[in-house]
Amino acid sequence: MTAWKGAIMDAKERIIEQLKRSGCRVTKQRLMLIDVILEGKCNCCKEIYYQASLKDPSIGPATVYRMVNTLEQIGAISRKNMYRISDKGCKMEYMIELEDGTVLDLPEDKWTAVIKSGLDVCGFSGGQNVRNITLKEA
Repeated sequence: MTAWKGAIMDAKERIIEQLKRSGCRVTKQRLMLIDVILEGKCNCCKEIYYQASLKDPSIGPATVYRMVNTLEQIGAISRKNMYRISDKGCKMEYMIELEDGTVLDLPEDKWTAVIKSGLDVCGFSGGQNVRNITLKEA
């Protein structure tokens, strides 16, 4: 399993725990909606509904809206982040393997500093600070 898929599974497990703690049942449709959101391709409920309906034609838009509202209420997602999984309370550590096999474990603040330095050196950032880093499959 790649590190990216591992991070997605961790996020999914965290969300399922949050749902259970808040008294929600974890249904097949809810699990599928979490998967759709974790894919990170949707910017609104309508897009989440469209992607979900491709996987399960029986799902209704009201189910999607209710689930999105529930996830927002429990702090799992944020509309401000365009339906991306919220990382509130979850600090990430980044593992980088160099070609000689050396493994570097960088806490989030160091990783952000490395990215900012690289962006500055290559002339991409214009001196701005990094606000957010999002990984996506190519």
